[in-house]
Amino acid sequence: MLSLIGAWILIFAIPFIEAARKWDYEPISFITTTSDPSRLSFEVKIDRLGRGDFALSGTIDWKYDATENTMVEASAYRSSSGDESDYKLLPWSIPKQPFYEYLNTYYKDVIIKNLGHCTNLPQFQGKFQPPFPQGTYKLIKCKSDGDGLPEIAPPGFYKIIFTKSGPDQPTWGFTAIFKLTNKLF
Repeated sequence: MLSLIGAWILIFAIPFIEAARKWDYEPISFITTTSDPSRLSFEVKIDRLGRGDFALSGTIDWKYDATENTMVEASAYRSSSGDESDYKLLPWSIPKQPFYEYLNTYYKDVIIKNLGHCTNLPQFQGKFQPPFPQGTYKLIKCKSDGDGLPEIAPPGFYKIIFTKSGPDQPTWGFTAIFKLTNKLF
């Protein structure tokens, strides 16, 4: 009888169980680049909030208009040791695509879900309506929950290389390295 009750509880509880990421992360480095700081400057730093607790803070000073020819791409790599020669390309990438297409997909589904609470980056419902507003955008002690990212990832070092470019526009981006560990609870 108890096993039958346990089975019923399990059957009715399954729809209410939420999937959650099975990993924790520690930012190791975040290096930004820009080809024209007068049109786009971009700085990010890692804040240590406490023992094993980190966040990102920074500023993006955006002073140009993105066009339909503005492109975005990102690649992800993993290394078990952290040694530069050990990094291998992962299938988790953003293929080269128009900036406004990126805003309606990855930006909306991952960036804003994870950083929307700690930034003044543009947020929108439905489809983004150009132009992307010029201005100063701030990240203030941003911590990611991992929404929209894989739930399971093997431990190791992860490198993300993000690039944005276009004709008659600055080329800018970042290289971020994170250490992932298995989440214990």
